[in-house]
Amino acid sequence: MLIKFWNAFVKVTGYPAQKAIFRMKVYYEDKRAQSRSIRGKAIIISNHTSVWDYAALMFVFFFRTLRCQMAEVLFEKQPLGLFLKMMGGIFVDRNSFDLGCVGKSQSILEKGGVVGIFPESRLPLKNEERPLPFKPGAAYLALQSGAPVIPVFTNGAYFTKKRARVIIGTPVDVRSLYDESLSEKENLERISESLREKIISLEQQLNEQTKKG
Repeated sequence: MLIKFWNAFVKVTGYPAQKAIFRMKVYYEDKRAQSRSIRGKAIIISNHTSVWDYAALMFVFFFRTLRCQMAEVLFEKQPLGLFLKMMGGIFVDRNSFDLGCVGKSQSILEKGGVVGIFPESRLPLKNEERPLPFKPGAAYLALQSGAPVIPVFTNGAYFTKKRARVIIGTPVDVRSLYDESLSEKENLERISESLREKIISLEQQLNEQTKKG
């Protein structure tokens, strides 16, 4: 309850500032299939451009509390770490085999919540192909929970003269992509790559829609 209250407080008080900082415009692959409104449990995945991606997603899906998986390095920085904890950030230790983040995420989904994941796991370096290969965490969590995956692409234009542009894709039922003839590892790799291709497709659609105005 405190996490929901704190999220609501931050969104309401921060709304004017984010309008000036992001100047965000939201597009849709199919608004009838998925708008900015989310009913029930869901997993939101997005490409990763900067630490501001989380804030952008938070305002895109304004009326839902987004519990986002976040790297340990962010929690180590204070007072940022405390702020993210109060916002309900899910601690992910990329340097260990601790799967506590998975259990926490599953618990949130079981209660009808929304979990955010950046499957690339880190920010791409300057000369790396984007998006980076996806880690299997989002695919695994979706298979285990049955939650739909809502793909999102952002151009990452924050604090620039350009507008931040975001496109929301149609939900993906990853269970429909599961192939019984393959091993679980092979399925996770296959589904993760399919989700990555979906994000790439959204980037192309965003470019096309942007040209139209």
